[in-house]
Amino acid sequence: MKDDAAPGNAGGGELVVVAGVVWREGRFLGVERPPGKAHAGWWEFPGGKVEPGESLEAALIRELTEELSFTSTRLVFWRQKRFVYPQGPVQLNFFHVTEFRGQVIPQEGQRFAWFTPGQADVSIFLPANADIVPALCWPLPKA
Repeated sequence: MKDDAAPGNAGGGELVVVAGVVWREGRFLGVERPPGKAHAGWWEFPGGKVEPGESLEAALIRELTEELSFTSTRLVFWRQKRFVYPQGPVQLNFFHVTEFRGQVIPQEGQRFAWFTPGQADVSIFLPANADIVPALCWPLPKA
C-alpha cells in the first residue's frame, strides 16, 4: 500500500479507486483479475486508481480505455463505499456506464463476461462487491 502522499490515496492512507458498472443489453460487465495481480482469480467491476488532480469521471474513462479499449460516453455516479482489505482501506466510487464506443478488448490478459442481474454468482466477486452485485437488480438511476 502506498503512503498518504502517493497518487490515488485520500487522507489516512485510503486508496481511492473508480469502478464502472458497464451495461449492455440489460447485462453488466465483470472482469476477472489476471494471474500475477493482487486478488488474482476474483471477478470485479473494471476500473482502477485515481491519479492526483484527476476527477473520478476522468479516471474511470482513462482506466476503461487503458484496460479494455473502449471509451465511456455516458456515465452516472452511483455510490461510494469504503472497504478494508488486509492491504489497507479503499474508497470505491461506482459509476453506471450506460453508453460506450468501441469493443471490449482486454489489454491485461483478463477474462470478461456479461452477467445478468440477479443471476450473477456473488461469491466469485471481490469481497468489496458483496453488496454491490445484488444491488444491481434495482432500476438504473436516471441520468
